[in-house]
Amino acid sequence: MKKRILIFAAAVVLLTGVVFSAQASGILDFFNGSKDTVTISKEEYERLSRYSEMDEILQYIEYWYYEEPDVDALIENATRGLLYGLEDPYSFYYNEQEWTDLWADDEGEYAGIGLYLLGSYEDYTVTVTRVFKDTPAADAGIRRGDLLIRVEDIAVDAYSMQDAVNVMRGKVGEEVEVEVLRDGMPMTFRIPRAIIHVNRIEDCMLDDQVGYIALYEFAGESQQEFADALARLKNQGAKALIVDLRDNGGGWVDAAVDIADLFMDDQLLVYSQDRYGEKEEYMTKPGADDIPVTFLVNGNSASASEILAGGMQDVGRAQVVGTLTFGKGIIQTVVPLDNNTKGFQMTYAQYFLPSGKAVHKVGITPDLEAEMPEELASAYFELGDMNDPQLKAAYDAALQTIK
Repeated sequence: MKKRILIFAAAVVLLTGVVFSAQASGILDFFNGSKDTVTISKEEYERLSRYSEMDEILQYIEYWYYEEPDVDALIENATRGLLYGLEDPYSFYYNEQEWTDLWADDEGEYAGIGLYLLGSYEDYTVTVTRVFKDTPAADAGIRRGDLLIRVEDIAVDAYSMQDAVNVMRGKVGEEVEVEVLRDGMPMTFRIPRAIIHVNRIEDCMLDDQVGYIALYEFAGESQQEFADALARLKNQGAKALIVDLRDNGGGWVDAAVDIADLFMDDQLLVYSQDRYGEKEEYMTKPGADDIPVTFLVNGNSASASEILAGGMQDVGRAQVVGTLTFGKGIIQTVVPLDNNTKGFQMTYAQYFLPSGKAVHKVGITPDLEAEMPEELASAYFELGDMNDPQLKAAYDAALQTIK
């Protein structure tokens, strides 16, 4: 999703008890009992008339429903339904609490259980791609690779994933019931919520020549943290760099561009194109480090991860090791509503590599294939552990880039 703020204005007019008068000028005047006037164009009137059936139903509910309805909740759910109708799991609404939680996530601290999730656009499953260390989810035994199928009474798929995330948030100390599918077997956990501190980057030297950065998501100040890590490693003598993007589901596009800017000198990283054919280019600035870069990816490397690794691979600035990536080549914009107290996100464009290659539903093909053995698929390796066969393959490839 792109870190872009758009301001939209919306007008809602309830049609009951209003007299319409079409003027020769094409402007309609609305009069109520007190003779107050609201003037709108014929075009706007015709647009608002499209919602008259919904408003008629709402009036029936308000007057005839057997209990006093929560009208605000009805309108919120209708708004969710509008975005749900796009049949796009990456487009959804944030109410006030969800909007607050979104930006709390970006700050790297929130009340929850400590999971990172990725929803599939193909089969709509939701996979646990990261379990944060020293969190309630880790203590309970949730593993990377588990399929999340239920949170309390919510059946979880890619469309309901955000609702499930909202339920996993809440008061510290209170428990939430989570069900996962592991090797085809359902497993249920009662997990207490706690304050989760998100570490987005870890780094170390693998030897006296190869530096290693594990980048878990593109959020918060990840681009500055990455730059700081790169400087540390170079000061320790790094002559080649491995950037581990495995299980990194993406984040802000701007962060990916800023990280690429460390390595690319005034070049096109990717470009986006909307349904009207309008293009937006994402360029790096002049000045760049020339350290050789090797990206390590897997099937859960998505979105901004594919922008960074795919764009740098496409222009010959980096090599990619691992397995075919996820293939999320679409970009969402985040739109604030109601004085920035709520909002929604919506897919607005597809992105392409500098050569014009599409990524969506295609993914990034590694230069060097390196599979993770099935028996190690959910294994946890300490940072820089060479018993990790994919990391070992990336390390061997990185050594070849040192001059």
